[in-house]
Amino acid sequence: MSTATAAVTSAQETGFRHEALLYAGEREFVTAATAFLREAVAAGDPTLVAVPGEKIEPLRANVAAAETVMFVDMEAVGSNPARIIPAWREFAQEHEGRPLRGIGEPIWAGRSEAELVECQRHEALLNLAFADAAAFWLVCPYDVDALGDEVIDEARRNHPFVMTERAQRHSDAYRGLDAVAAPFDDPLPAPPEIAIKLRFGPGQLAKVREFVSRHGADAGLRPGHVDDLVLVANELATNSMLYGGADGTVRIWPDGGAVICEVHDAGVIQDPLVGRRPPGPAQQGGRGLWMANQLCDLVQVRSSETGTMVRVHIRRT
Repeated sequence: MSTATAAVTSAQETGFRHEALLYAGEREFVTAATAFLREAVAAGDPTLVAVPGEKIEPLRANVAAAETVMFVDMEAVGSNPARIIPAWREFAQEHEGRPLRGIGEPIWAGRSEAELVECQRHEALLNLAFADAAAFWLVCPYDVDALGDEVIDEARRNHPFVMTERAQRHSDAYRGLDAVAAPFDDPLPAPPEIAIKLRFGPGQLAKVREFVSRHGADAGLRPGHVDDLVLVANELATNSMLYGGADGTVRIWPDGGAVICEVHDAGVIQDPLVGRRPPGPAQQGGRGLWMANQLCDLVQVRSSETGTMVRVHIRRT
């Protein structure tokens, strides 16, 4: 693996290199990731490693005392995949003007189906979020032994480059930035029959808050989580009134260990990265989705000419 990596090291002089690392099992992962990290250390490139917690120590031991390599637990940082791009942006801002490297593994066996889809959306959006990066090489590991073929196929579509044990190459399946920048309208599963529905319009934010508070508590959310959900629903309903035709629909239902709240309106979201950038003081819009991503365990956004749906998940424990 180190030979293949070294063969393209010179290519990482400018731009954003987004690469899927396809590995089979822990040993292959540690070998490939260690080679990448040692080259980063030799080059003096600041490097952030965001992988599930149990994978950190084997890598840390192999680059001991390397002050340029930092580690974070992806299971904490990326529990909601929409928080990962802000973490990478913060890392890039802290080391502005220097070539950067990273290892980020947001997808592992055990992710729920809803989390997996949002992780895949995140992987696609990375190409857009860092399209103007000066020099940033990000490797995203995928365990081919633990993940299904359809997940690996999607990794090839979301990464311009693919690294395996034998070679590094361009991905012929990469879908390109135009597809990433288009409104994301893949359908979500229909709400269950037990979902409780409220239509709202201008001047009815208090009604939305009372509805979400009552039914969130009835569904088993702890008081603090009820407060979070009410705050998020209020912000999303406000967006509906400002940008979504002045009215909308809110639904709420329990789903396994979580409570789901969905706000639907007639608006269309044009910015695919909305909710993944901290809103500036003068920014119009985007605050509600940013807040949702900070307070909720998962946020799903779908938008098309027929309207926008935001579905937020908060765990009951």
